[in-house]
Amino acid sequence: MTSPVPRRLAQLVAIGRIAIGCTAVAAPTLMTRPWIGGAAASPDARLLARAMGGRDLALGIGTLRALGVDGTEARPWVALAGVADAVDACVTLCAFRRLPTPSRWAVLAATLGAAVVSFRVAAALDPAPHPFGTGGTAVDGPADPAAAGGTGAGAGTEGTGSMRA
Repeated sequence: MTSPVPRRLAQLVAIGRIAIGCTAVAAPTLMTRPWIGGAAASPDARLLARAMGGRDLALGIGTLRALGVDGTEARPWVALAGVADAVDACVTLCAFRRLPTPSRWAVLAATLGAAVVSFRVAAALDPAPHPFGTGGTAVDGPADPAAAGGTGAGAGTEGTGSMRA
């Protein structure tokens, strides 16, 4: 069972992402001016900001829905939100010298911070169940092939179920 702290953090990050997504869709210049400066007012920048807002809405809503199920469902959503934030940080770094001086550090800190928090929270949520239950691995097969439906000769004996050469 997931501790309530990672679940609560995942909820807060998802709610924040939904708020950012709604703002980006409704007022794209407000979201992008700190990031790209005066270019934020252009129709092209507003279009991209709205598209990114849709991405954030989807990730936030998907995370909240998955948290309603359990930690195993939410883990990939939270991790993928971290990937989106890490990409935002990378593209910010790539254009860093061309970005507005007063806010570029804040934007970089926000995107990196969001990525780190998402990855740490995802790692703290319950992992997905193992495909063979406890004891087996995807390479070795189930610990007890007979229990997993293996009925062939030697089922349950040492070496059965191994996929290694």
